Amino acid sequence: MNPASPRVDYRTDPSQYRHWKLSFDGAIATLAINIAEDGGIRPGYKLKLNSYDLGVDIELHDALQRIRFEHPEVRSVIVTSLKDKVFCSGANIFMLGLSSHAWKVNFCKFTNETRNGIEDSSRHSGLKFVAALNGACAGGGYELALACDDIVLIDDRSSAVSLPEVPLLGVLPGTGGLTRVTDKRHVRHDLADIFCTTTEGVRGQRAVEWRLVDVAPKATQFAQVVGERAAKLAAGSDRPAGAKGVALAPLARRESADALDYAHVRVTIDRAGRKATFTVRAPTTAQPTDIAGIVAAGAGWWPLAMARELDDAILTMRTNELDIGLWQLKTEGDAQAVLAVDRTLAQHAKHWFVRETIGMLRRTLARLDVSSRTLFALIEPGSCFAGTLAELAFCADRAYMLALPDDAAKAPKLTLSELNFGTYPLVNGQSRLARRFYEEAAPLAAAKAAIGQALDAEGAWKLGLVTAAPDDIDWADEIRIAIEERAAMSPDALTGLEANLRFASQENMLTRIFGRLTAWQNWIFIRPNAVGEKGALKVYGKGEKAAFDWNRV
Repeated sequence: MNPASPRVDYRTDPSQYRHWKLSFDGAIATLAINIAEDGGIRPGYKLKLNSYDLGVDIELHDALQRIRFEHPEVRSVIVTSLKDKVFCSGANIFMLGLSSHAWKVNFCKFTNETRNGIEDSSRHSGLKFVAALNGACAGGGYELALACDDIVLIDDRSSAVSLPEVPLLGVLPGTGGLTRVTDKRHVRHDLADIFCTTTEGVRGQRAVEWRLVDVAPKATQFAQVVGERAAKLAAGSDRPAGAKGVALAPLARRESADALDYAHVRVTIDRAGRKATFTVRAPTTAQPTDIAGIVAAGAGWWPLAMARELDDAILTMRTNELDIGLWQLKTEGDAQAVLAVDRTLAQHAKHWFVRETIGMLRRTLARLDVSSRTLFALIEPGSCFAGTLAELAFCADRAYMLALPDDAAKAPKLTLSELNFGTYPLVNGQSRLARRFYEEAAPLAAAKAAIGQALDAEGAWKLGLVTAAPDDIDWADEIRIAIEERAAMSPDALTGLEANLRFASQENMLTRIFGRLTAWQNWIFIRPNAVGEKGALKVYGKGEKAAFDWNRV
């Protein structure tokens, strides 16, 4: 697939880590940063001062997954550094200076999603995080700390927290820094203005007073305070002390020039049409319904296996296939098999493993929502857009459903389950159906009344669940025309259009990070003041002064 470009593989495991050390002590895990300077995912820069690139965050994402699934006894995680006097200096500046705009955007998006995942686990799974800042913490390093529940900064008269991107690089802290400082930490906006326009940062007790950190103990008390705060957070968690974890087996993927094949997901690429088809398959074997059977199935349990595969497919396509602008979403298999799994998920939702599986599904669907690709769902004969898999249709910018009024047996169906009404919220906290109907009571009530009904095209269309329901005479032409029209439009304009329409009403901190902040950051990343020949990001470290165009735009 596009062999001229270096490919990124998001699959890894602790035996391959170069930048993180993961250790466990009962209910507390320690995730320690020790970034290898020569371990960049691409050549041309050194990862000095615990600065990171995409490869570092791929390992972080995997480490979080290991804690979630393989160590249910862990209730709190200490995130710290193994380097003396430095926690993390943020995204590697030289990597950013060498990278294409698309690489920077994808890097920032994945980093955002990983930080959001930390907060997601804290909110839904009882997994709490303490950032133990044992040295200088700048830029993306502080953004990682901001994602944690508690921030402890060592008071050694030198260690500080800072967001120096504006004065130092002419860009923004692009993975949630500005928004979390205000929305989450409630730092007063005038103090935040000072904080974000100075390079030296804020240290010690002042950082506590400004709400940038929670506590700043002296060096002699630092380890004790960190341990006490991690233990206190752990005491409030409901993750099970005696449960046995589920090993995350390596993800099997067969790859060819124009396809990705997994056990439950297939992606095929039409390069001439600049489109890809994602097909998600229903389970083909009987799935366990009791906890013992579910845990025994482990990573092979269909909802978890499918979610891991779909997540990897999204990331692989998003990073490595930039010209494939339209993703067709399809399903195939037995809808009743999917609905049976949904009943099991709902019945055992409070069990730690089922809860983590639901979390994996929730985060994977949310990753699809924020991907900068056109999403069209095609509901055809043999489809199984039911329950959890119906969410794929509700993720889509448009959902087309084939109408076959004269062949009820062959006509595709769409079936809702209770999981479509809040189990898998968007990043703004809404269910996709609530977003679809703007929280209006009548259409939501009508949809709920149809739970369990196998709706044909007319029924789904009347409930507002699909965009259009062409018959077999018009189907091929209507789909072809819609795709050809989409392919002729500006991809930049489509990215902006889709992001605005997908998050049309309710906002929260995460939508502001993905929307408002990311849009500004992307714009700034292409401006000469940042990336021109004399832009701040380009001349950093060269002993030259940035030359700015002083026009305010």
